[in-house]
Amino acid sequence: MPGYIGHELQRCVEQPNHYVLLVRWQTIEHHEAGFRGSPQYREWRELLHHFYDPFPTVLHYERAAGSDF
Repeated sequence: MPGYIGHELQRCVEQPNHYVLLVRWQTIEHHEAGFRGSPQYREWRELLHHFYDPFPTVLHYERAAGSDF
Protein backbone atom coordinates (compact mmCIF):
# COMPACT_ATOMS: atom_id res chain seq x y z
CA MET A 1 0.00 0.00 0.00
CA PRO A 2 1.27 3.51 -0.65
CA GLY A 3 2.77 4.95 2.52
CA TYR A 4 3.24 1.58 4.23
CA ILE A 5 6.66 1.31 5.88
CA GLY A 6 6.47 -1.97 7.80
CA HIS A 7 5.04 -3.70 10.82
CA GLU A 8 6.08 -5.51 13.98
CA LEU A 9 4.18 -7.94 16.21
CA GLN A 10 5.34 -8.41 19.80
CA ARG A 11 4.07 -10.88 22.38
CA CYS A 12 4.03 -10.03 26.07
CA VAL A 13 6.45 -12.14 28.12
CA GLU A 14 4.40 -11.99 31.31
CA GLN A 15 1.04 -12.52 29.59
CA PRO A 16 1.72 -14.62 26.46
CA ASN A 17 -1.83 -14.17 25.16
CA HIS A 18 -1.31 -10.37 24.89
CA TYR A 19 0.15 -8.86 21.74
CA VAL A 20 1.09 -5.44 20.37
CA LEU A 21 0.95 -4.82 16.63
CA LEU A 22 2.83 -1.75 15.47
CA VAL A 23 2.25 -0.78 11.84
CA ARG A 24 4.36 2.04 10.47
CA TRP A 25 2.90 4.45 7.90
CA GLN A 26 4.44 7.56 6.37
CA THR A 27 1.39 9.60 7.44
CA ILE A 28 -1.92 9.08 9.22
CA GLU A 29 -3.64 9.85 5.91
CA HIS A 30 -1.88 6.91 4.27
CA HIS A 31 -3.42 4.66 6.93
CA GLU A 32 -6.85 6.21 7.34
CA ALA A 33 -7.78 7.41 3.86
CA GLY A 34 -5.41 5.27 1.81
CA PHE A 35 -5.52 1.83 3.42
CA ARG A 36 -8.83 1.97 5.29
CA GLY A 37 -10.55 3.43 2.23
CA SER A 38 -9.18 0.77 -0.12
CA PRO A 39 -10.53 -2.51 -1.51
CA GLN A 40 -7.56 -4.22 0.17
CA TYR A 41 -8.82 -3.09 3.59
CA ARG A 42 -12.26 -4.54 2.85
CA GLU A 43 -10.55 -7.86 2.04
CA TRP A 44 -8.41 -7.61 5.23
CA ARG A 45 -11.57 -6.94 7.25
CA GLU A 46 -13.43 -9.92 5.78
CA LEU A 47 -10.49 -12.28 6.35
CA LEU A 48 -9.36 -11.21 9.80
CA HIS A 49 -11.86 -9.16 11.80
CA HIS A 50 -13.73 -12.22 13.08
CA PHE A 51 -10.54 -13.23 14.95
CA TYR A 52 -10.61 -10.07 17.10
CA ASP A 53 -12.45 -10.35 20.41
CA PRO A 54 -12.66 -7.62 21.42
CA PHE A 55 -11.82 -5.54 18.39
CA PRO A 56 -8.45 -3.84 18.99
CA THR A 57 -8.15 -0.16 19.76
CA VAL A 58 -6.39 1.64 16.93
CA LEU A 59 -4.29 4.61 17.99
CA HIS A 60 -1.75 6.70 16.10
CA TYR A 61 1.65 7.47 17.61
CA GLU A 62 4.67 9.52 16.65
CA ARG A 63 8.28 8.88 17.57
CA ALA A 64 9.30 10.70 20.74
CA ALA A 65 12.78 9.20 21.11
CA GLY A 66 14.90 6.30 19.93
CA SER A 67 16.68 5.19 16.82
CA ASP A 68 15.50 4.06 13.41
CA PHE A 69 15.27 0.32 12.89
